[in-house]
Amino acid sequence: QVQLVESGGGLVQAGGSLRLSCAASGSSIRVMTMGWYRQAPGKQRELVAAITRAGNTNYADSVKGRFTISRDNAKNTVYLQMNSLKPEDTAVYYCNAETLTMYHYWGQGTQVTVSS
Repeated sequence: QVQLVESGGGLVQAGGSLRLSCAASGSSIRVMTMGWYRQAPGKQRELVAAITRAGNTNYADSVKGRFTISRDNAKNTVYLQMNSLKPEDTAVYYCNAETLTMYHYWGQGTQVTVSS
């Protein structure tokens, strides 16, 4: 079992920055692929960024060059640095952990609101 707890969301003006954190407990995330997803009202949940156990990353086209995902296995934590935020980035952001058997764990989500 893996428990994921997101933090760092909030209200920010367009052009601002936020750093989301996802603290894992119950098991080490060292061998897991970790990801950040988001879901805006009336829209499907979408992948924002992911990082493999080897440190390889991929990003949604809409956030490339603005967001950076990173992981600290010693702290069992994943981060999402979000810069140059836009109103369209407003959503609930969810942390995801994918195990070697491709089982997915989810956090409860943290709200990010970007005002114009």
